Amino acid sequence: MYRLDGVDAPEFDQYCIDHAGAYPCGLFAVEALQELIANRPVVCRDLGPDPEFPQRRIGNCAVGGVDLQRWLVRQGWAINVDPLGRFADDERKARERPLSIWRGCFLAPHDFRQGRKVSATLLGANCPPDARAKLFTNYTLKPPGCEIKGKYAFRARLTGHRGVYHVPGCGSFRRTIKPHRWFCSERD
Repeated sequence: MYRLDGVDAPEFDQYCIDHAGAYPCGLFAVEALQELIANRPVVCRDLGPDPEFPQRRIGNCAVGGVDLQRWLVRQGWAINVDPLGRFADDERKARERPLSIWRGCFLAPHDFRQGRKVSATLLGANCPPDARAKLFTNYTLKPPGCEIKGKYAFRARLTGHRGVYHVPGCGSFRRTIKPHRWFCSERD
């Protein structure tokens, strides 16, 4: 599994808000990428291990000659996080149009993954004063097919982990009434 080099996209269970309200921008980003790929082979150049997620590798990936990183940023489904700014112009153009996640307000995907409710960076042109509350409230909605409940837990952070997860069938699954995140697999 590869993490795309130089870009960061909303998580599968991440929501964004616009003039019409909250929408599942993470799910929409996944669907847009799946539509582009359309069962064609994806070719990735391996750039080494991902320091944040040891089970993943970092890669530059393409399908049918289309650079996936650049395409995601140009279409407004990812942000530029490349230290050299490889995709900065693409992001600026997506923001100016405004496309996809840029049409409203969203949390920086990295902050969302870390559960930084108070300090999360808000991105987009139209962030209402209560944006953080709206964005973190809506992210507990379960994406289709994702049954694993995740919780940010203080005790997990003491051991260097970000949280705990509960799979269907374990005793803690039923007791976890309000998960902070939903995952589709234990690897996620």
